[in-house]
Amino acid sequence: MRGRFGLRDRVMLAYGLLALGLSGVLALATWTVVSTYLTQQRTSSAVVETADNAATLHYGLYGLTPDCLPIRRSDIECATSVAVAPTEVSNLVVALPSNDSASMLLQYNERWYSGTSPVDPANIPQDMMLAARSGIEVHRRLEVAGQQVLAVGVAMGSPGEVFFELHPMHRLDTTLHKLKLTLILAAIVTALLGLAVGRLASTVALRPLAELTQVAAAVARGRLDARLQAENDPDLGGLARSFNQTAEALEKRVAADARFAGDISHELRTPLMTMMNSMQLIQNHRDELPGSVREPLELLGDDLDRFRRLVVDLLEISRDDGGDQGTRETVRIADLVRAAADATAGREITEVAPDAAELTMKADKRRLERVIANLVHNAEQHAGGCKGVAVKAGGLGVIVYVDDAGPGIPEADRERIFERFGRGDTLPDSRIDAQRGGIGLGLAIVARHVQWHRGAIQVKARPEGGARFVIELPAKNP
Repeated sequence: MRGRFGLRDRVMLAYGLLALGLSGVLALATWTVVSTYLTQQRTSSAVVETADNAATLHYGLYGLTPDCLPIRRSDIECATSVAVAPTEVSNLVVALPSNDSASMLLQYNERWYSGTSPVDPANIPQDMMLAARSGIEVHRRLEVAGQQVLAVGVAMGSPGEVFFELHPMHRLDTTLHKLKLTLILAAIVTALLGLAVGRLASTVALRPLAELTQVAAAVARGRLDARLQAENDPDLGGLARSFNQTAEALEKRVAADARFAGDISHELRTPLMTMMNSMQLIQNHRDELPGSVREPLELLGDDLDRFRRLVVDLLEISRDDGGDQGTRETVRIADLVRAAADATAGREITEVAPDAAELTMKADKRRLERVIANLVHNAEQHAGGCKGVAVKAGGLGVIVYVDDAGPGIPEADRERIFERFGRGDTLPDSRIDAQRGGIGLGLAIVARHVQWHRGAIQVKARPEGGARFVIELPAKNP
């Protein structure tokens, strides 16, 4: 669950479940109380109505006052034995009032009489029938002809004579059904409101965490001066102060390391230039040297060249780490890319799309030229040669493609190669050997400079084989 839901989602879900639980308990309690009360009221009214109609029938059949009715007291001896004609009995049953269209059923002189709605006596269970004949008032919910009814039975004046009324329950069932749906809907709405409140509460409560995430991301992108503004918060002040102190210490450490690297690089430039000039002088007299010295001389020359590029790259990295803001000026991207790429490759390799020829942007020319030069140099020296550089409109404004003829870069290494001194562990042997000719800073400098221009860089597989570096930069028409 925690792996699939974030903290905000879990807070929102907790609020929703809490609201659903409370609303469910309230709905269940409301349903129990209201349904019980309505059912009892309906049963009481049905019993009273049945008793009144039975008293009316008793008076019509026996001519007795209500005080002598067995339904009022257990004295069945006051009933007369005068029989009433079946037609008159039927008229008496039909004439009985009914508030809810109840069906009547009377057993008199071993015959059954029904009201306006005929009822089959077989629908009445035998145990109810026996209980009513014995003088016990009974009532039970039954299903008759597919409808729910409340059957109420009472004894009449003579033994064995009973009167039943079947009261329809559809109105009560409809009311209870509507009540149930209303309570369910209310519970669902309450749960949704709980989710909404939880979302709002989590957003407000986690706002400082979101700010911390943004500031931490800014620090990770190189903005070491980013700080949290919640130091005065009584709850988050400690965390904010700790984070700010850590960021400040990191900023000082990076600045010190950058100064150290810059100082070392500057100190190395003088002896390096001396060694390079000396090597050039020896190279000029290479033919005069013995054969056994020429091969070590070539190896020494290659190492000196790598040492020179290392010093230059370290100076570039230390300049960025030291907070060099550079200078932004409006440049025509196509011209800058063509000049840098063709000069590095020593031949014309740049192709510019017509819709990108006039695109411009605010850029640091030195940094942007270094981006193109590093990529083309990397392709020429370590990836079988540069197959071409293309400039097209799209993405953030303009897209620059740099293709090489190498074996390509596996997906597992496409992020790692932009790290400082990063070399892919899963590259083919030929690629690893080629990478060993580099120092692992060229692509890191490229990534830093592209990010400085608020752009993006990624490496993909070239359709014809090899690697394709894709640079997106913000640009617009002049």
